[in-house]
Amino acid sequence: MAQKFGNARWVKEGYLDNQKVGRVVGQITFACLETVDFCLAGDFSGEIAGKVIGFRNPKFLDDPHAGESLEEFVIPQVGKVSLISFDPHPLLQPHPYIEWFSSDQQHYRIELEPADAWVMSDAQRGPVRELSQRIHQELSPLLG
Repeated sequence: MAQKFGNARWVKEGYLDNQKVGRVVGQITFACLETVDFCLAGDFSGEIAGKVIGFRNPKFLDDPHAGESLEEFVIPQVGKVSLISFDPHPLLQPHPYIEWFSSDQQHYRIELEPADAWVMSDAQRGPVRELSQRIHQELSPLLG
């Protein structure tokens, strides 16, 4: 079963970095959870391949029921990219789409509104550069 995060209401903000080929690292903040480190095998698709994306969800809701649904959510998240794109399907309006499988084969998906995500500028990437390096060093060995 896929966890869609309450139509993304439980997703507050985050960033994902695909500057290293074959690896996506970053952090996402969820309702009832602290900021979660991510390390996924794979790459972004389309025009965002090899870039760093940021996102902020104006519909975020720190819902106490989120904790019940996310109680088995493994922290940190290690797994494999299914699809990360700003244009995931030719028959749908382009929108940010983040989908992955965790190392224990849980399927997760986050869909956002087009204005809620962006490719980070050089200045925006600066503050997350060291964070991405730390996550990569600590979590990449867990991918096997």
